[in-house]
Amino acid sequence: MQEDLIKKGMEYIANTYNRFPIAVIKGEGCWIWDLNGRRYLDFLSGIAVCNLGHAHKNVIEGITQQAHKLFHISNLFYIEPQVKAAELLCKYSFGDRVFFCNSGAEANEAAIKLARRYSWKKYGEGRFEIIVMENSFHGRTIATLSATGQPKFHEGFHPLLEGFKYCKFNDINGVKENINSKTCAIMLEPIQSEGGVYVADTEYIKELRKIADENDLLLIFDEIQTGMGRTGKFFCYEHFDVKPDIMTLAKALGNGFPVGAMIAKKEIMDAFVPGTHASTFGGNPLATSAVVATINTMVDEGIIKHCENMGKYLKEGLIRLKERFSFITDIRGMGLIIGIELSISGDEILKEFINEGVIINCTKGNILRLLPPLIITEEEIDLFLEIAERVFERFKKKMIF
Repeated sequence: MQEDLIKKGMEYIANTYNRFPIAVIKGEGCWIWDLNGRRYLDFLSGIAVCNLGHAHKNVIEGITQQAHKLFHISNLFYIEPQVKAAELLCKYSFGDRVFFCNSGAEANEAAIKLARRYSWKKYGEGRFEIIVMENSFHGRTIATLSATGQPKFHEGFHPLLEGFKYCKFNDINGVKENINSKTCAIMLEPIQSEGGVYVADTEYIKELRKIADENDLLLIFDEIQTGMGRTGKFFCYEHFDVKPDIMTLAKALGNGFPVGAMIAKKEIMDAFVPGTHASTFGGNPLATSAVVATINTMVDEGIIKHCENMGKYLKEGLIRLKERFSFITDIRGMGLIIGIELSISGDEILKEFINEGVIINCTKGNILRLLPPLIITEEEIDLFLEIAERVFERFKKKMIF
């Protein structure tokens, strides 16, 4: 039955993903089930999306109640859950205004447009370049692809959008050298998740803020993956004691319901006026009901502190494994976004985890990426570590013989 569905999927769906040979039909908490009834421990969360786990009752209730009232009305009207969601995001962040959209790529597109528009209003034509980082990932649209500092994603899509200067991540001198009269902003992920879970240095972030202030540049944080509690803080920028000028969110914002957001201070967001930017479905009643339910649940149930504690617990267990297996060269990350760097290919190890009933991700070819739901328990982490030890032990024996 599962095999038949996979076969049809291969026939009718665009081949844009290397998919697991699994057809998922339901999820609950930190677990998912395939069409054959097999259960898997989900340490990927839909790629950092289902922070509250699958099918959280509060999010279901929020969406369901709204669905009985109104699906869509357009942004020509004020929408009650949209206003509530914006108020909550401003309350828990540095921002004053929110623009809602449908995805992370759209949020980053909006940030790029806002940075250019703000600079244009203040300085006129010619100040449009944005400094971005090598090894970054900001999306698949032509603008966010152009901002992405990984050439493999650019292949076949030239000419890219002009106006982006690439610098090495965590290299402050590279940023300084690329600032010129055309520069309007600096854009980066505080943790390069898709790039291999590389964390920005605190001093680097502080220096970026200083440089931005000295040159009247906007500092843009892409928190598509790191926001919404993933790092053990509501937003990752809080770890650095630095506030960006613009921040983008998506993924976990609606705990699986498609929604994105761009947040900024009022004086910056005021560069947008009616007609300069829009999104038909952005901030629709269903999506923003999910946002409200997600944020309130995170706060009311102490999810962020729990994430911090579970992140430490998981990392300690992984460090113990690193001491036993020489092919584990690094454990890095914050909260429950963790990378396990290997000196060998991770592809076969990834398959072994799936065979053992655990869903993880491999990026850059040799970095296992762990993104479990923030509601994960010590018991579930212990189970993961037990399985990881078993998988790594098998590969250790293969290397010996």
